Amino acid sequence: MEPIISIFNLGKYYGDKAVLKGVSLDVYPGQIIGYIGPNGAGKSTTVKILTGIIRDFTGEVTVGGKDLRTHAGDIKRMIGYVPELAEMYDLLTPTEYLDFVGKLYHMPDSLVKERSEKMLDSFSLLEHKHQRMDSFSKGMRQKVLIASGLLHNPSIVILDEPLSGLDANAVIMVKELMQVLKQEGKTIFYCSHMMDVVEKVSDRIVLIDRGDIIANGTIDELRNDTSDSLEQIFAKLTRSGNIAGKADAFASALSAKDTGHE
Repeated sequence: MEPIISIFNLGKYYGDKAVLKGVSLDVYPGQIIGYIGPNGAGKSTTVKILTGIIRDFTGEVTVGGKDLRTHAGDIKRMIGYVPELAEMYDLLTPTEYLDFVGKLYHMPDSLVKERSEKMLDSFSLLEHKHQRMDSFSKGMRQKVLIASGLLHNPSIVILDEPLSGLDANAVIMVKELMQVLKQEGKTIFYCSHMMDVVEKVSDRIVLIDRGDIIANGTIDELRNDTSDSLEQIFAKLTRSGNIAGKADAFASALSAKDTGHE
């Protein structure tokens, strides 16, 4: 089977700082890839390169057999992207916003309307479909954002902290949705700091730290005959040190007495 995403020797510099240091990764159709790492590790930069937001990079990236540099437009049509933070036109209603997104993908109006209503209904937002989104909670906006990323039925779905702000029922629904999309043969590139969710839903977990991939495998392969959770593996491999000790040190700062006014 040919990889749907192939990354070879991917590099990205900001001035003299290397954010990605020759990352190589193959992702196959129908997989859920958990892409994790500490803040500043290079996760968001990788995603922004894959989605065509960052175009200045070294190395090679192919998606669906097409070179990212020469076929960026075709590749964007294959990808559904749900970013962690997005500027939405919140003076629009969910219906207006999804109609706008559908037009960007040249989708028929009737198809946009049908899919929008079903998606909003699944997220219990149908009764709010004509309400301006500037009155929405973060979770409600996130639901509309997820719907907009999937509206054009992409073959590759890139999710960057998609559960942020969602209520418990919506979190369960999105986790189930990932499994359904996987069964349909779609590829999901899932970035999150929620280790318990990544551990449960991912077929393969890729851990990046300081611009390098330091682990790539199933959760059992990463455990290496231990009973460690993904959270414990993450802490060991990213050189986080004695986290409990750091928490104690932080808490001790709160007990320090203010002597400046004595």
